[in-house]
Amino acid sequence: MIDVQNVVKVYRRGSNEVRALDGVSLTVPRGQFLSIMGSSGSGKSTMLNLLGALDVPTSGTISIDGQQVSQMPDDALSKFRRSRLGFIFQFFNLLPTLTAIENAILPELLGGKSREEMEPKAKALLESVGLKGRWNHRPDELSGGEMQRVAVARALLSEPALLLADEPTGNLDSKTGAEVLRLIREATRERNLTVVMVTHDPRAAEVGDRLVRLADGHIVGDDPVRVAA
Repeated sequence: MIDVQNVVKVYRRGSNEVRALDGVSLTVPRGQFLSIMGSSGSGKSTMLNLLGALDVPTSGTISIDGQQVSQMPDDALSKFRRSRLGFIFQFFNLLPTLTAIENAILPELLGGKSREEMEPKAKALLESVGLKGRWNHRPDELSGGEMQRVAVARALLSEPALLLADEPTGNLDSKTGAEVLRLIREATRERNLTVVMVTHDPRAAEVGDRLVRLADGHIVGDDPVRVAA
């Protein structure tokens, strides 16, 4: 599903060169839930940005779902992100003036799909994540956990091959965070979905099948966490 080979990512700050990733290689099979942990500056956010086709490596190759994303032109990358990737963010990234269902379907509308086509699918997804009857509520009328559930539904609506989660429980209390992680975990099982999650929380990381630890741009640990059901 994911094949990362000898990836280097270099940032330049004035005359200084920062190697955020330094020769990283990693493969992730379809349907696996991979957690990535590391201290600030370890390279985990850079890795997530590269897997999300939001940035390109300085050298090395990244293949996702059979596509060499590290070599795609910008317009192809945009299309790939929209059709094959789902994103969940720590701060939800919901538009405050839109309702839950409008937030959920917005990326699909921007991709050219119709509201009539997407609303029934969005309602079914919102119901499946526990938001039945909350479709017409705006973010300021929802709790943090409910907003993250909207974000989960939005990420799943495009039926992505890969779900990328950036600290999805970082803004939630422990109980609500556990519920959101359960939803993400269930999605991997029901949809054979591959998940890569960056987290600081060891308890969150344990929800996955595998834990990769990064330090100074290198993989320093790669261990199974649990046996996938």
